[in-house]
Formats: sequence, structure tokens, C-alpha cells
Amino acid sequence: NLHDFCCRVGIADLFRREPCLTFLSTEGRRSWMKAGLLPAPFHLAESFLFANYLNWRDKLQVARGLAALAIRHDERPEESLADWLLRHGQGLRAINLFWTPVLTSALNERLDRMDVGHARKVFVDGFLKNRTGFQLEIPLVPLGELYGLRLETWLREKDVSVRLTTGVRSIDFDENDDLHGVVLRNGERLPADFVLLAVPFDRVAGLLPEPAIRRIPDLNKLDEIQSAPITGVHLWFDRPICPLDHVATPGRLIHWVFNHTALQGRAAPGSPRRQRAMETADDGQYLQIVISASYDLLGWDKDGILKLVLEDLESLWPAVKEARLLRSWVVTEHGATFAVRPGIDEIRPRQRTPIDGLFLAGDWTCTGWPGTMEGAVRSGYLAAQAILADLECPTQLIAPDLEPGLLARWLLP
Repeated sequence: NLHDFCCRVGIADLFRREPCLTFLSTEGRRSWMKAGLLPAPFHLAESFLFANYLNWRDKLQVARGLAALAIRHDERPEESLADWLLRHGQGLRAINLFWTPVLTSALNERLDRMDVGHARKVFVDGFLKNRTGFQLEIPLVPLGELYGLRLETWLREKDVSVRLTTGVRSIDFDENDDLHGVVLRNGERLPADFVLLAVPFDRVAGLLPEPAIRRIPDLNKLDEIQSAPITGVHLWFDRPICPLDHVATPGRLIHWVFNHTALQGRAAPGSPRRQRAMETADDGQYLQIVISASYDLLGWDKDGILKLVLEDLESLWPAVKEARLLRSWVVTEHGATFAVRPGIDEIRPRQRTPIDGLFLAGDWTCTGWPGTMEGAVRSGYLAAQAILADLECPTQLIAPDLEPGLLARWLLP
């Protein structure tokens, strides 16, 4: 659905699909995850067998764990994934080197706080059912460009009025408690037949009057939803450090390294972003470090986090020691995603509310997906479908899931 959205609005060319994922062991040895000749769900078996950051005991444990996760026969309410893994014979080494890097990156949560069902979705839907589900779509440009001028232009061409830096004070209701529109922070009132409330879950209640909140029972559970942090560290060096476009680093503080100098240099020939990347490639390298579920860093200042990251990078690539750091930027987004704690799906609200004309959207609403752009797009599509149904113009917007392979359809429930 994210891909469908990007094609609709004309930004699909700003992503690059990676058919092969690179992993770097703590000893500096590379492994690759790519589809082999076997059909799903065994298409990644060859890559898994030759992964050099796992020993054979780890691989046997993981194989048994994946089989048990796919079978889905012994769920326990409120059980965390960490407890589930220990109950299914997963050793600490297998947990730290396989389960943690994959799932913490995908779900932005620690395993001891993670819902088993969402972990299953990552592996079954992402890795097992379809030969391409594991592949990454990596943006070739900064987010400001990805969702910036081109998207605004597309919206305006569709007669959408786009207002930037304009805050909404509240949702407006008339004297009969019927939806009327929105009130902006400057006092301006905008009447509307439909209002789609697409804000973070912790801001919903502040935009609605108390009588409206009482009419939406699902909102009573929003206080139970928690946030999970992500830390991003942006580094500009005076020389090349990372020889790869991207790499996952199991068993380390840092989870992913993205080489934006290389990624932006792989854009279409003649494009401005490729030209900018080529102009700066000889001067140095721009790396982005991602640390998911970064609870342990919340008490650190930016200098302390930078020091830890540079030490971790230096153990991967000794060239960091000789390089000069030209610029750095450390940002921890405390509320980056909603936390996929056990039982989370039971408290996520639906897009349609009991109030006529009022709808919710956001990856935190009921989509069946974790806090991802895919989940966000699905929530918007579901809300739009509901609005169109009310307008007696039913339209299917949700794109079909990736088609499971024939063998996967037979083997996986």
C-alpha cells in the first residue's frame, strides 16, 4: 500500500528497492540475505545457512523458533516475545544476534516488551510468505524532499488546499453536538462535512471537547498506548568510511548504517540529487546511524551518544580513527512510534468513529500493522474508504497483500 500510494502521488522514483540485505558480524564479516532458487517459504534458506554471524547451534534454535512462530498454536495472552522465545528454546546468543536485530529494527520495540503477534507478522508476512516481502525500499532523498514540494504540487493539482504551519486548536461542534468543522489557532473556523483527525494518538483528546470524547468509547483506551523512541545520528566525515550502501550490524549498539553519499549517488543520471551526491563524494561521506527502541539512551546527552556511536563505528571500520568528523547531528525522537506491547491491538481504535463525519487516521489506529509507513497509508486508505462509502461512492483503495507462494500458502496458516 505504501508503494501504491507513492505511485499515485508520483514519488515512487524517490525510492530504491534493495533485493539484497547486508549484515556485518561483530568480527567484521559480511553476510547477505537474498532470495535463492527455492520457493517461499524456503527462498531465504540458503542465505540463512551461510550467515556467518550465527553458529550452527544458533541456526538450529532459530529454525525451530521460526517454525513454532509460523504454526501459531500456543499463544498466551500478555506474554512478551522474549518470554515466548525462552519458552521455545532460544538461547541468549540466538536472541541477541538474530531475533533482536531483525525485530527491534522492524517494530521499534524491545523483545521483553514486544507483542508476539506483531513479531509473527514480521516473519510470516515479511520473510516467509512471499519471495520479495523482505526487501527494503530505501528513500534516495531526505524526508523533506520525499514528502515536500512534489507531493504538495500533486495535491494542489487535485484542487486540495494545502495549509502549512497552520495549527488546529480544536474540532468544532454546533449547539446540537453535531460536527461542524475545525477551529484554527488563529481563531478561523473552517466548516466541513467530514473531519479526518490524523495526529499522534496522544494529541487526539486535546482536540476534542469532552462531550465528543464520551461519545467515542475507543478513545478511553488511548491512555494505555505508549510510545517508543528512535535515535538517529547523522555524521559527515572528510573521507569515505563505510564501503557499503547500507548494512545491519547484529550484536551492536547501532542497528543500521545508511551511506547516503552512495544512496543519493545512485539516483537517476542527471538528477539534481545525484549531482549533489557526486559533487560531495570526493570530499567525504555522509552516514546515517539508526538505533531503534533507544530507551537506554534517553538519559544521555547528545555528546555522550555521539561518543558511543563513534566508538562502535570505529570497531567496525578502523578508518574512523583517522577520519575527521566535519559535522554531526544527534536526534532522539521520544515518540517515534507507538509501542507494540502485548495486547496492543485490543486497544487501537478504528478509523470510523460513532460521531457522524469524524474519522481517525494514523499508524496507531486499527490496521493490523505496527508503526510503519505501510500502516499509516493503510489507515488513511481505510478512512478514505469509509468517507466514500458515506458519500454513496464505495471505492476499494486498500491494495491486495503480497501474493503468497503456492507452497507457502499450503504450509503457513
